[in-house]
Amino acid sequence: MHITKRLVAFIIICFTITAAAAAQAGFAVIPDNPRPGDPVTVAVSVPAREAILFMNGRQLSRALCFSVYSEGSQPGFMAAVLAVPTTAGAGDALIRINDSRGILTEIPITIMPRDFHSETLHLNPALTSLVSDPDPVRTAESNRLWQILNTTGNQIYHTGVFVPPVTSTRRTSRFGSRRINQYSDGRRVTSIHAGVDYGIPTGTEVTACGRGKVILSRARVLTGNSVIIEHAPGIYSIYYHLDSVIAEEGAIVETGQLIGLSGSTGFSTGPHLHWEIRVSTENTDPDYYTNIPIIDKELIISRIFNR
Repeated sequence: MHITKRLVAFIIICFTITAAAAAQAGFAVIPDNPRPGDPVTVAVSVPAREAILFMNGRQLSRALCFSVYSEGSQPGFMAAVLAVPTTAGAGDALIRINDSRGILTEIPITIMPRDFHSETLHLNPALTSLVSDPDPVRTAESNRLWQILNTTGNQIYHTGVFVPPVTSTRRTSRFGSRRINQYSDGRRVTSIHAGVDYGIPTGTEVTACGRGKVILSRARVLTGNSVIIEHAPGIYSIYYHLDSVIAEEGAIVETGQLIGLSGSTGFSTGPHLHWEIRVSTENTDPDYYTNIPIIDKELIISRIFNR
């Protein structure tokens, strides 16, 4: 009985400490009302481990927290960047922030409605075979890509807005489009377009949308000549179907630096650049970060420290 009382007392003390820490902590969620496909930055003034997005009791996405260190007169904080999946519906949702002991706080948000474009791709026999026939190399490449996207480091290379990787504004496919792949053998397979496609001639210069580390720069079965750049923990930009790659794996590239030339390699129906942004594995609208910084320090600090 004596041990049980001490255990209960210990649990009460731990709960009290956790509740006190949560009461003293400052939190920020940006934007206030995200749409499917939007990234969401969660910031907290005390140590935290992860942020998880729930809707109707179901987990939609998750992101690990990382440190944004103090700089000059600006205080540091913890942050996590997750994304609202493009398959999410509109309505009330909840972001849960956990620390090492459990739930630190829960923040209600509202996911706004969003409509996505629909399109049909008619594939010739060669493209049908490329995407549907069993291929161990393609499987290994897919597993490697998933491993990259699941990696959350601790290095922040870029905090500002992204610059589009080409000067052209002509797009042949939109972000989040609901696609029907019409195979040459009559089969129909649905998918969601994870990025935006720029319809540009082969050989057009493609540049890095922001400062970062080149994680991958090589040929792949489905995506052709490909480049992947890490910009912040869990945040990657992706460039597919290049005619040639120039960026070297492991190199640090600056915003606007040449990384390759556009083309039509891999699973492609014509010359274009596929540009994609991934946030904690989720495909995210590339246009979002061309207007909003990855980490808006001033806005975050004003919210979590009530400045």
